[in-house]
Amino acid sequence: MKKFKIPSVPPTTNKCIRFPNDIIDSVEEAIKGKNCTFTAFVVESVRVALENLNEEKDD
Repeated sequence: MKKFKIPSVPPTTNKCIRFPNDIIDSVEEAIKGKNCTFTAFVVESVRVALENLNEEKDD
């Protein structure tokens, strides 16, 4: 399983999505003081989740 790393800002396309407030608070705390945006954190999280799903499918 790939280890999650807080990413730097990649090029992005705008996409509107709603998050529960507690998740927003947790993400903002995790990226505080880092060179990372909320969006970049979420994109990397989804990337890792998709890789994990693909690994599970291959097993």
